Amino acid sequence: MEQIIHIPVLQKEVIQYLNPKPNENFIDCTLGQGGHALAIMEKTGPGGKLLGIDFDDNSIKDFETIIKNNGLEKRINIICDNFANLKKIVENNKFGPIHGILFDLGMSSWQLERGGRGFTFQKNEPLDMRYNPKTVLTAREIINQWPKREIEKILEEYGEEKFSRKIAEEIVREREVAPINTTFRLICILKEVLQARYRQEKIHFATRTFQALRIAVNCELDNLGEGLNAAMEVSPPGAVIAVISFHSLEDRIIKEFFRANEKTGKINIITEKPIQASEDEVKHNPRSRSAKLRAGKKI
Repeated sequence: MEQIIHIPVLQKEVIQYLNPKPNENFIDCTLGQGGHALAIMEKTGPGGKLLGIDFDDNSIKDFETIIKNNGLEKRINIICDNFANLKKIVENNKFGPIHGILFDLGMSSWQLERGGRGFTFQKNEPLDMRYNPKTVLTAREIINQWPKREIEKILEEYGEEKFSRKIAEEIVREREVAPINTTFRLICILKEVLQARYRQEKIHFATRTFQALRIAVNCELDNLGEGLNAAMEVSPPGAVIAVISFHSLEDRIIKEFFRANEKTGKINIITEKPIQASEDEVKHNPRSRSAKLRAGKKI
């Protein structure tokens, strides 16, 4: 199959726990650049099918080309939608029987490097942060129109940013001078507040603020809960649900989801502890450092 530049996180481990076999069917709820999807398809030939979902319309367009180049049009169906609507998507596409479902909650390198929507603080881009431009709320609106207390709240809750109040105060002060419309303008504001405080930290001082804004714009945590519950509804006994998270807020939701369903006898957790990237993978792909894979089998 066609090789892609993006190397998916924990690919070997995902294949190990999903354990795809010839002619089985899988759902990739976060298609991205299709790295996991193509790895699954290699294991499920000649007749296995895949339902690929992504809310980013650009990712969908890119993967359509990959499908054609690999001659997989008859085996892969791709849908531009939010995985919170998983049950409806499965029903509308009459997809099944389902043998496994994957959620990879990380940002793809395409979104960070070429998306142009302000996901990265390394480029000067519009403060948008929407996965899909059909949605209404943008990071620009939050920064320029929301009350100080609401900005502080999302920074604290979604970014776990301990300096949320000082950041919110500075944002409100600066937006009265001129609208804050670009990533670099926001970075300059954050730098004034945080650079000295983050000198000993391993992460960039803007990381938590950008994470919080992205989560708020895209309702990520609510959608994750809805998507996981839908995965349980559409999965038959024996199907595996595997989820890769990248920060503690996501992982907490996933852990509680698996524990609650195990307690009621609906699922068997097959990862005793969250699976993390090896030292070699982290060396070659630093973004994998924070990745955690949890998986369970429907009973």
